[in-house]
Amino acid sequence: MHNRKSEISLSKLMSRLLRHTPEEFGLRLDPEDGSCPLQQLIRVIQSQPGWSWVTAEDIEQVVANSDKQRFEIREDRIRARYGHSHDKVQYSPGNPPQVLYHGTNTQALSPILQEGLRSMNRQYVHLSEGTHFASMAGSRRGELVILSVDTRKAEQAGVVFYYAGNEVWLADSVPASCCAVHFNLDPEEI
Repeated sequence: MHNRKSEISLSKLMSRLLRHTPEEFGLRLDPEDGSCPLQQLIRVIQSQPGWSWVTAEDIEQVVANSDKQRFEIREDRIRARYGHSHDKVQYSPGNPPQVLYHGTNTQALSPILQEGLRSMNRQYVHLSEGTHFASMAGSRRGELVILSVDTRKAEQAGVVFYYAGNEVWLADSVPASCCAVHFNLDPEEI
């Protein structure tokens, strides 16, 4: 791949294929982990107008350079780590750090404080071990608010956490009583 613009475009196409509408392209994902053979993904991408040039090396470059580490290659299979809007991908329960973070914005804060963190139109609530990923996610739609989640308190309330890789944790929901609000949080403060 020759430039960053091509890499970003390929990443968006891969997200569409692996996270959102695989069936529109005839891509069959494993119902357990959301993966498919890397060669199958390459064939599907190459069949799209303007994408015949894509190689395994191009896809590996996108996987390696993704700011949120959205994709994962294991042996000869590839998958989106999280953010699926097709069949719910299953993860094994894990033991998270005592505190996880969730980025949101001021408009979403009031419902969160009343109802807790819910997956909304996603399969899971996304949480991170540090504020970097939480900040990227929360700053997309308005003034950033970072929530810290007391995972021990959440586990006592029945929340199960799943490790999705690259410091990202998932949960079906998190009660409001387990969340603390941080406005204008400097990541160096944590």
